[in-house]
Amino acid sequence: MTKNKILICTFLALASGFFGSYINGQITLMLHSQKCQNQPWGFKEICNTWVAPGAMWQGSTRGLWTGTVLGAFVGGLITRQQR
Repeated sequence: MTKNKILICTFLALASGFFGSYINGQITLMLHSQKCQNQPWGFKEICNTWVAPGAMWQGSTRGLWTGTVLGAFVGGLITRQQR
């Protein structure tokens, strides 16, 4: 039973980490892209291209850590022994 608890907790932590990474990366990209909205069309495309890698890296890294920690916490709550 102990191995199942570890597998469940690990799976939940990794799954929520990857989900959080994707969602937070998209949100951060949208927020950073708003800085480029006042530019003319050509400059807007260059600005979005310049901003996108940093925003995706920052958001996905933050989301990965947050999601993994929260997923591990929830996995621990689900698999804990009732007394």
